[in-house]
Amino acid sequence: MKNPYEILGVPQSASPDEIKSAYRALAKELHPDVNPGDTIVEQRFKEVTAAYDMLSDDAKRAQFDRGEINADGSPRMDGMFHRNYQGGGGAGGADFEDLVADLFGRRRRPRQSKGKSVTYSVRVPFLEAARGGVQRVRLHDGSTVDVNIPPATSDGDSLRLKGRGMPGVGGGPSGDAFVEVQVDPHRYFVRDELDIRIDVPVTLTEAVLGAKVNIPTVHGTVAVTVPPGSSSGNVLRLKGKGLAKGSEKGDEFARLMIHLPETIDSKLKEFVRSWTKQGDYDVRKKAGFE
Repeated sequence: MKNPYEILGVPQSASPDEIKSAYRALAKELHPDVNPGDTIVEQRFKEVTAAYDMLSDDAKRAQFDRGEINADGSPRMDGMFHRNYQGGGGAGGADFEDLVADLFGRRRRPRQSKGKSVTYSVRVPFLEAARGGVQRVRLHDGSTVDVNIPPATSDGDSLRLKGRGMPGVGGGPSGDAFVEVQVDPHRYFVRDELDIRIDVPVTLTEAVLGAKVNIPTVHGTVAVTVPPGSSSGNVLRLKGKGLAKGSEKGDEFARLMIHLPETIDSKLKEFVRSWTKQGDYDVRKKAGFE
């Protein structure tokens, strides 16, 4: 943790009332209830609270000011054993435990521990998650980092940023940061593992006579042949037009959906009536309806 005085923005000579006032102002601004879902602000709130817990405790504050403990409350190992031996002769003021350690050719080392991990979240557009991209993430200490979003990233995937978490204790390594990806839905693409599914509207003429229609994919628009006599629900497979993850490639499945005109004129109605008289067909019987 950083210096608690710096976190609260007060000098080391600040009075208890000044410390309390600074904490209240920051807590009011950074409280999670005021910033729902903002993990960066939430982490900052925790740091401010920890700093206040340290400085509002007279004993801990005095220990920190004397250099006996670190900002997180852990003892400073480099100052624990500087007690002089007052016997008449012998050690002569040397630290006894350090002296014994020297006899065996080693020095006492401070205890180290790895810093805590921190989790962030980032929202990514559907196509960027599908193709890959870069998102800038703001970390708890105010710095920013560009995070690579791999192609075919799924909603809920977690990306690890090694060493970008909280600092370690006693010179230990920093923790890691984890970025959880939240993928926004698309207005017509639906992901199915590495495959993409899409409903494609076609006209009655295109369905009956067949046609070339442009169909969007995550990689761009492609021209596809609609076979003559296509029905709503027929699915066309666009090989290799899904997502790519390493050597694996998905497909796109385009389901045809026949759309009638918004306004059906009298000519179309008359044609359908005359055509029906020549011999209708029972689509529900074919589907097995009773």
